[in-house]
Amino acid sequence: MPEHSVPDLNDKSLLKHECYVNGEWIEAKSGKTFDVHDPASGKLIGSCPEMNKDDIENAIQVAAAAFPSFRKTTGRERSRMLRKWYQLMMDNAEDLAKLITWENGKPLADAKGEVTYAANFFEWFSEEAPRNYGDTIEASIPGNRVFTIKEPVGVCGLITPWNFPAAMITRKIGPALAAGCTVVAKSPGETPFTSLALAELAHRAGIPKGVVNFVTALQNTAEVGEAITSSPTVRKVSFTGSTGVGKLLMKQSADTLKKLSFELGGNAPFIVFDDADLDLAVTGAIACKFRSSGQTCVCANRIYVQKGIYDQFVNSFAEKVKGFKVGGGYEEGVTHGPLIHDRAINKVDAHIQDAQKKGGKVLVGGHKMTNLGPNFFEPTVIRDMTMDMQIASEETFGPVAGVFPFDTEKDVVEMANKAEVGLAGYFYSRDLQRVYRVAEALEVGMVGVNTGLISDPAAPFGGVKFSGFGREGSRYGIAEYQIVKMITLGGMSQPLGGS
Repeated sequence: MPEHSVPDLNDKSLLKHECYVNGEWIEAKSGKTFDVHDPASGKLIGSCPEMNKDDIENAIQVAAAAFPSFRKTTGRERSRMLRKWYQLMMDNAEDLAKLITWENGKPLADAKGEVTYAANFFEWFSEEAPRNYGDTIEASIPGNRVFTIKEPVGVCGLITPWNFPAAMITRKIGPALAAGCTVVAKSPGETPFTSLALAELAHRAGIPKGVVNFVTALQNTAEVGEAITSSPTVRKVSFTGSTGVGKLLMKQSADTLKKLSFELGGNAPFIVFDDADLDLAVTGAIACKFRSSGQTCVCANRIYVQKGIYDQFVNSFAEKVKGFKVGGGYEEGVTHGPLIHDRAINKVDAHIQDAQKKGGKVLVGGHKMTNLGPNFFEPTVIRDMTMDMQIASEETFGPVAGVFPFDTEKDVVEMANKAEVGLAGYFYSRDLQRVYRVAEALEVGMVGVNTGLISDPAAPFGGVKFSGFGREGSRYGIAEYQIVKMITLGGMSQPLGGS
């Protein structure tokens, strides 16, 4: 097994092994910790506090104590805080990328892209913070004057996944702080060090004590989640993760009627019509399917290609995949890194075997790469996919591209919409009327037309059906952390007085 280098950080103080609560670095009250391993080599990175319910309740109370003063800061003050945090991220982008690659496994170039993407949420919401506009409403009753103001919802519990250790956190904290909320952010147990580095930069940015609190857990994740959802002090929960966990968190939040936004599982259709620019479609499918080795919620999971160009597309697509270089994320020229853990490897392997048993033909890949390390799998292309295969209905979350043939526009839209989830969908066509028809017919929250990359801080991100509800990013994102308060003034039609 090859050695995988440990990152040489320019600023070693960014590597934190404690949680950040009330502006201080603390251990779990129990003293317990959990270990984090490099998915490329399996080697130990370090340990983090295994926090439990008591630790979380303390962090919640800290955030609650900070809320009354923080909510009174002006939008311009909060803007400056976020802007400073953004700048510190950009100043330390190289170290942040090294941490992401170390604990997540994605190639360093991809990690650098994530850091920029993540920082841009702070920049975007620093610009939204001073622009909290209400409305003046024409009242139905003479003498009344009606207007609205927007207020922060309160203490927010944020629960994020491991696949984008920086961006999923900033996408939630950015709008929360812009709105005037305080937060308790639960970092993913697989990738906690990136979030703790962000906490250190928050401290340097001068974010007031108690406004942002970062907690970690692995074995106690369910206990921590329930502590957040059941607390009457927490008024908002934002979660990114699986549909199953989202349903559980929603049930747990019911008794306290929290405001919720959930970005849950995806099973994105990627459709190529026979009038598409074939080269553009192949390039888009490569970027969409294999970004982060297929470990993204919006990556293509079901690739549908019209029969007239099916063979041509599949052959060109497979040739591109043959050019990938798999290895440790720090290695020169590596395009794709390891999967996050053995459970991910096993799911990928099961989906490939299922497809082969039911008639699918593997053109590229299909095997574990144990010579590289414990969590490497060959990027895989399977042709002749059918709707009875597991990939047709289950999200793989790995480097497997199953390509389905289809006949008509009607057929493919029906197949695409058959999924319970509806996060993202993509299609390629040069027919303008078809573009409008299909974009409106797909039952998803986001559509990419002639592009495989749709994530942008300026664009609203979120799904429908079992992919959840609420939007992140864009001008809609801050509304998830606000309450609209209506104020009516009566007796306002008195005649003008003399003097």
